Amino acid sequence: MLNKSFFERVYDVVRQIPCGNVTSYGAIARYLGSGMSARMVGWAMNQSHHVKDPVPAHRVVNRNGKLTGKNHFGGPSTMQQLLEAEGIHIENDTILDFEKHFWDPMRELK
Repeated sequence: MLNKSFFERVYDVVRQIPCGNVTSYGAIARYLGSGMSARMVGWAMNQSHHVKDPVPAHRVVNRNGKLTGKNHFGGPSTMQQLLEAEGIHIENDTILDFEKHFWDPMRELK
């Protein structure tokens, strides 16, 4: 993993988020040892639509469960639709029961 770019390392983590779960930009940054790089994780998610292997970027939200990246999915409701198809309920662009759906890479990827 040392020879991979930061974005590639982010994509590796995001590809492991199980269906029906979400994580945050900051949780990914902390897992990668770059706790102050949550914004860079966001930039990686913005670019993820252009990589060869699919990245379920819709499963990455802000620390409060807000769909802050929703405008990068081709339509303002696409991110919500993808999450709802996985059984996640959303109201006012915020995941309900966020803690229930939160997947922490620090705990899950040992």
